[in-house]
Amino acid sequence: MQLHHRFIQTAKKFGKKIAVYDIATDKDVQYERMLIISLIFAKKFKKIKSKYVGVMVPTSAGCMLTNIGLLMAGKIPVMINYGTGAIENAIYAQEKCSFETIITSKKLLEKLKLDPIEGMIFLEDIAASIKLFDKLPALFKSKGSAKKIIKSVHHGDIEETAVILFTSGSEKEPKAVQLTHKSIMHNVNGIPEIMDLGPDDIFLANLPLFHVFGITANFWLPIILGCNLVAYPNPLDYKIICGLIKKYKVTLMAGTPSFYYGYLKKSAPGDFASMRIAISGADTLTNQIYDGFLEKHNLTILNAYGTTETSPAISINTPNENKAGSVGKPIPDVQVKILHIDTDEELPANSVGKLLVKGDMVMKGYLGDLEETSLRIRKGWYDTGDMGLVDEDGYIWHKGRLKRFVKVGGEMISLVKVEEVLNKYLPDEVICCVVDVPNPTKGADVVAAITTGEIDTKKIIKKMANDLPAIALPREFHIFEDIPMMSSGKVNFREVERLCREIHKENNRKKKYKEKI
Repeated sequence: MQLHHRFIQTAKKFGKKIAVYDIATDKDVQYERMLIISLIFAKKFKKIKSKYVGVMVPTSAGCMLTNIGLLMAGKIPVMINYGTGAIENAIYAQEKCSFETIITSKKLLEKLKLDPIEGMIFLEDIAASIKLFDKLPALFKSKGSAKKIIKSVHHGDIEETAVILFTSGSEKEPKAVQLTHKSIMHNVNGIPEIMDLGPDDIFLANLPLFHVFGITANFWLPIILGCNLVAYPNPLDYKIICGLIKKYKVTLMAGTPSFYYGYLKKSAPGDFASMRIAISGADTLTNQIYDGFLEKHNLTILNAYGTTETSPAISINTPNENKAGSVGKPIPDVQVKILHIDTDEELPANSVGKLLVKGDMVMKGYLGDLEETSLRIRKGWYDTGDMGLVDEDGYIWHKGRLKRFVKVGGEMISLVKVEEVLNKYLPDEVICCVVDVPNPTKGADVVAAITTGEIDTKKIIKKMANDLPAIALPREFHIFEDIPMMSSGKVNFREVERLCREIHKENNRKKKYKEKI
């Protein structure tokens, strides 16, 4: 059964229940109203000629209804990142997926101070165009049985693409990930089974739906379970979000470590009293954040692991099975294996190597990129591009991106490990990121980018020397007002690396100039 069919079943079951507390519009939208509007949207969206349709709308009932309506109309939503370079991302998506129409919002473009581009249509205009002759058929149709409604909308195979998401581009050019109904449904079915989730839960929906974490954990999972969703479009409004959690007695939230750090700083004791489950993913959860939530809110943040290509969840710690520092055990029906970095030999427990996974949650492939798809998926096994190990108890320990390992003097150095050690000796308010710069004799040097200048680098290096070999110690420290971040909350490693290499190059140029004179 496809995702929109499951939604129809849920909407019929929980008709009068609030589906979305839509903070941006100050409207509470019931499940039965979500069903009616999605049926109206589906009729209008059928008129769009292309198979793929861009969606650039902040997290809201409107964005969710757009996705449901498109699927009901037999279209495939292409989610566009408006957080950084919205127009460039929109044009990139149009070219990559060969479509023109992008559904967006006038308010969003006004807020971003952007002019619309060709192909953009606006949710506000769509809403204004809805007449009585649109409403009545949808209303009558919504009164029928779930089975009858499902027959009236698009129905296809569960292997059909349900959404196109773009990889973050934090390391290289974004790829168009095709997630099927089956792959997203694997998460929707598997996670409640191990986390004891149900319709009584109240979800915070504040992650962008152009990110896989958002579209599954903040949309499809709660909307199919029949939960209340508290939708707010900006995860960076830390204080407001803490207030919403308290006001609506939110029981479940998902976020990235950088977001949790903001909530920790801006929250007051009692704000998270209703919270049953807090899940962290997309980046390394530091001890500082983990311990901070325990101390301030008596809340254990559960670390999880996933990728855009796996819809996203691969593994997760649960309230009953939690090993701090790990990213949990694989969710139901997920296989994991660790391979030697050079020989591809499968490694035993507690051995670090390349992390591969297999299961229905794996994407169909990258749209228009058969070569990259075949490199990443072989015989059903998806190569995550990450390094990790599986311990004797079945917990996965994430050791960082393979691309975040660098050869220094012939030795493989984990930049993630260097970050972990550096974080131990930095003040609480300082954020750091470790990258590499070219070195003609050693291959590379490790450098650190940090968000303050008020540190004694010599003293810190001396302390780090107790935990790391000499070749892994940062050779340079570069100070930034803010570490470049992706809108998903992940560090933009490409940008940090570019900035550090530019500084390194300029410093070398100045050094050579001084030597000449």
